Amino acid sequence: CQDNINNSPNNISSNSSLKTTEVLKNDQPETSFLPRSLLSTFKRIKKELDPEAEEDVIKKFRKSKVKTITSVRFILLLILVPLLMHQLSKITFVGYLVDRFLPVSSQQEEIFINRDLEEEALMELRKYEEELHFQMYLGQAPELFPELYEAGKEISEIPKLEREELIEHKVEEKAQEIASEYKNRSNNAVKNIFCDLISLITFVGIISTNRRDVEILKSFMDDVIYGLSDSAKAFILILLTDMFVGFHSPHGWEVILENVAKHFGVAESRDFNFLFIATFPVILDAVFKYWIFRYLNRSSPSAVATYKNMNE
Repeated sequence: CQDNINNSPNNISSNSSLKTTEVLKNDQPETSFLPRSLLSTFKRIKKELDPEAEEDVIKKFRKSKVKTITSVRFILLLILVPLLMHQLSKITFVGYLVDRFLPVSSQQEEIFINRDLEEEALMELRKYEEELHFQMYLGQAPELFPELYEAGKEISEIPKLEREELIEHKVEEKAQEIASEYKNRSNNAVKNIFCDLISLITFVGIISTNRRDVEILKSFMDDVIYGLSDSAKAFILILLTDMFVGFHSPHGWEVILENVAKHFGVAESRDFNFLFIATFPVILDAVFKYWIFRYLNRSSPSAVATYKNMNE
């Protein structure tokens, strides 16, 4: 009994080694006395000699053609329909409601939706007034005051007080013109908020009601992306990373933030811009690297190697 007990660990270890050997044998691919390239060549020749091969090729081509047409049509649908809804809603009911009910639409209320627009309007008016004085000093003021030509007067013949009154009258006209322009800009900023929301709802609605087209588009994009060469994939990766998270990307992000603020009529905040530029590209860079490590490294390791070599 004692011998059996002593031999049991040896039996267990031998059994485990046998199982490991069997697993390794099962994991190893089956080998043949013919080279794999030769076997694949035979399979290709057999497939080409198949009488149904031509029909299969035609079916694949037609399927690819339908996929391409459906994908392009769906992309145009995703782009054009939200843009069309944005413009139609701004022209029709959104524009009417904003012009009728918002305070910035009333002449008795505030003209500017934020302080930045007011400062911009004041700078424009000040520049116009300085230009009038400058043209007056150069003797070119009659071009700005056609009534002087009609009266047959020269600048030197006009008393200084009358000249100042003419300039003040022109500045008042320009102030009314600027006020009307910036009132429309303030209204447009409010309209953009509602119209963009309508466009977003339209975009989401198109995606949610066309699941089949979404799947076809995903398959089409996979075929396009993974059909690129390794050098093309690496070039696109370098282009995107340098554009959005590269050394010169903060200037581009700053321009984007300024235009977004103007689009929605929000006062520009330098602190927010600096904070966004300091954090968002870093997060985006981490997402890029995780995607490369997690997915692209598995699906196309040669593209990752090419990307690293080109990036260095």
